This record gives sequence, C-alpha cells and structure tokens, in this order.
Amino acid sequence: MTGAVLSRRRLTAGLAAALALAGPARPQGIVERAAPLRIGLTPVFLDNEWRVLEALAAHVRGVTGREVEFVQRRTYKEVVALLLLGELDAAWLCGYPFLQHADRLSVLAIPLWQGQPRYQSYLITAENRRASGLADLRGDIHAYSDPDSNSGHLVTVAELIRLGERPEAFFARSFFTFGHRNVVRAVARRLAGSGSVDGYVYDTLAETEPDLVARTRILWRSDWHGFPPIVIPSEASDSPAARALDRALFGMAGTGPGRDVLRLLQLDGFARPAPDSFDSIAALMARVADRG
Repeated sequence: MTGAVLSRRRLTAGLAAALALAGPARPQGIVERAAPLRIGLTPVFLDNEWRVLEALAAHVRGVTGREVEFVQRRTYKEVVALLLLGELDAAWLCGYPFLQHADRLSVLAIPLWQGQPRYQSYLITAENRRASGLADLRGDIHAYSDPDSNSGHLVTVAELIRLGERPEAFFARSFFTFGHRNVVRAVARRLAGSGSVDGYVYDTLAETEPDLVARTRILWRSDWHGFPPIVIPSEASDSPAARALDRALFGMAGTGPGRDVLRLLQLDGFARPAPDSFDSIAALMARVADRG
C-alpha cells in the first residue's frame, strides 16, 4: 500500500511539474491572434493622413483579419533602418533609398498614379517670379525634401551635375524640410526661393489645397521615374506578413475602406514591379557617384 501511495505521489508531482513547464493551458477552440502588421510611413503622406490610415487599417483588417500598427518616422533613413532591423514588415519608401539597399529589400508593389507606376520631380518657385529654368535659380535659398528622396533631392543634384554645375555651390543655401508638402509651403511663404518636390504630391495638393499651391508654379519637370514603392525585407518575402500585405494591396479596390484609401491618395491601384522600374533612378545615382 505504501509503495502504491508513493508511486501515485511521484506521478502527481511529475504531472504538475510538466504542466508548469508547459505554461497555462489554452481553452479548446481559441486561436492565438496574429501579431499586428507593422507598416512604416514616410513623408509622402499628406495632411489627411489620419483618414487614410483609418481606412487602410479597416481594409487590411477586413481582408487579412490582422490589425495594423503604423510606425511613423521623420526621415527615410530612420524607416529603412527599422526595415533592416526586422522591426517593420513593410514600408512605403522612395525608389532612391530602396536602391541603396536593394541587396536586402524587395518591392512588394508599386502604386499606380494616373494609370501608370511612375511620377516626376518638379522644380517650383514663386508664382510671379521671372525664371525659365534651373539656371535662373543660381544663388537661391533652395528647399529640398529629404537627403534620400529621389524627387526631393537626387533629381536636382543630378541635373546640376549634368549641366556642369557644382551642386554644393550653385545655391546660396539649401535646407531639408522633411516632407514634400513642407517644400511647397516653404516656397509659398517665401522661406525659400525655389524647391524640389514630388510631382504626385504637388499635383494632389493642387486639388486639396489650391490656395497654397497657387502661390507657387512649376518651373521644370524631370523625366519619369518609378513611383515610390511598397517595400519589404527580402528575407521575409515569403512570410505570412508579406502574403497578407500582398492580398490587402492587390485587393484594395474590392472593399469600401480600400476604395476610400485609393480615393484619398488619388491612386488607381497597385502593380507588380517591372525589372526596369527604377533604372532611371539608378542612372541618376551613378551620375552623382561618378562625380566623386
């Protein structure tokens, strides 16, 4: 009898220890909720961003069953760092920082604007200024968007080099506004004589904030470049998060909140990247690098 009691006690103790190591039991039928999708945002967003983010979160939740955590940072560099550290599942980036890290990042989708996956950079100045081209901006105070922005920095620097100018000496002074809308605002308020801005943002602002844009004008338009893409870490290209985002992006037109996102951003949808989507930006990068 004593031996049987000891055996039962040992068995009970062993089961208790095993249960303690295993942790609390999950009630049958309850499925653990997937972690939120972490999406990094860049300065391309406009002032109506809260409405965009609200609609985007509702669309993603409806399509994938997953919540969304938006991570906003001031610069492209900060957003890229979070991507490379694995702290973001995706981000809306510019083609320039994507190409700087193309060995570790992949394009999930490219937005379509006016039916095409492309956009331009604009040089803008005051609406009543007498100037006809970039050469007339010599000695200006010039507003850029971000050091890693294609339309808001790289395009202008590369064009100055093409014209045989020294970008660092052409303008009397330049500064970064860290937002394309802020470039327009700086020129409109005469804080800068000219600025480099994303054409998509400028044209969108012309409809949403016409009084602001009316105080400026487009002096020059660049060639066409690949539209700022949705980017993911390459090592996570087949992850559940990437597959969920893929479904959400390419199903945007299929839900009410998704259609709201497209309407607010004035986009037509999303496309797969073509092999040459960012070749024109790579050529600008090469021109600047060759200058040394």
